[in-house]
Amino acid sequence: MMKHYRLGEICNIVSGGTPSRSNTSFWEGGTIPWIKIGNISQKYVNTADEYITQEGLDGSSAKMLPSGTILYTIFATLGEVGILSIDACTNQAIAGLTIRNLEQVRTDYIYYYLKSRKVYVSNLGRGVAQNNINMSILRDFDVPLPSIEQQDEIITVLEKTSAVIEGRKEELGKLDDLIKARFVEMFGDPRNNSRYNYVSFEELVEYMGDIGSNGANKVVTEHLDMKDEEDYALMVRFLNFTKNDFTDDVKYISQDAYEFFKKSQIFGGELIICKIGSAGQNYVMPSLNRPVSLGLNQIMVRINDKVLMPYLYQYLHTEYGESLISGCINGAVTKSITKTELKKIPVMLPSKDEQRQFASFVEQVDKSKDLIQKSIYKTQLLFDSLMQEYFA
Repeated sequence: MMKHYRLGEICNIVSGGTPSRSNTSFWEGGTIPWIKIGNISQKYVNTADEYITQEGLDGSSAKMLPSGTILYTIFATLGEVGILSIDACTNQAIAGLTIRNLEQVRTDYIYYYLKSRKVYVSNLGRGVAQNNINMSILRDFDVPLPSIEQQDEIITVLEKTSAVIEGRKEELGKLDDLIKARFVEMFGDPRNNSRYNYVSFEELVEYMGDIGSNGANKVVTEHLDMKDEEDYALMVRFLNFTKNDFTDDVKYISQDAYEFFKKSQIFGGELIICKIGSAGQNYVMPSLNRPVSLGLNQIMVRINDKVLMPYLYQYLHTEYGESLISGCINGAVTKSITKTELKKIPVMLPSKDEQRQFASFVEQVDKSKDLIQKSIYKTQLLFDSLMQEYFA
């Protein structure tokens, strides 16, 4: 019969911390990676958006976590898991777990075990005012622990299945590279353009807004009733774009809230730009065939008939376009971008016929991407089924 242990018996578990934002010496010139939830998007975590100083580490509740530490999110977005491949600190929304006895327990086994608890921990956090679990709950997680040989077998199967998914994602990346190459082939390098005129981004905008377009912060807060349970409308967060997940890790609002936020309703096809944190990152909103409202810290843009979105999106994702957006970003510690700055961006504007030709190419490539996405979905179902078998 398989033995079961509390997670706290297997791992040392600590929570992170945030150095005071008001003390600039804790942040300016920092070289110590400070990991946030948004940085946990792959199995191995090796990049950070922000850095703290040694003074920030010593003068706060932040803790240095060594490479090999398992990261697990316990606040707001629950159940995201990764393994540090660098030495780093984390904020208080993330717990750090280190295995007590590596001869009996594989780090990868606990990583996959925690991934299997995503739905469980999300349900556990619901009903809590700020959607979180405390460290005591985490330490009490029940862990089925087979022999080290069986752990290795489980890891091998899950790694192979995961590798198929990652391979398909690489194929998507290559198709994105194909679109970029086609753009340069048709229009050249926008940085050295002499063929086309430039217009300001503002001249291409039909409407630009955010959740603040509906009223002052106090009014917005009074009407903001995000919940985990299915309700009338989806309130999309930037996390949904970065993970391309508009089904599992989502928030909802009531019909009353949706109707109040009428100036930030989105219908598909809009350009969505992150305002704070990962400022300037942008995606095109997919059509979800349901009421959708824009969440916090994002700008949405509807374009006019002077430009086609496939062209504009790719232009903004050229090296030149990304440098223009970077030039609009303010803040040494917390990066931010404003609608005013975005409107000033110069946009190279080919003829509509040329744009249509490029958009047609993108449409054909997108059909191939859709097939790959469906393959990823099926393989993910297999992966989830295996996790259920091993860890239920």
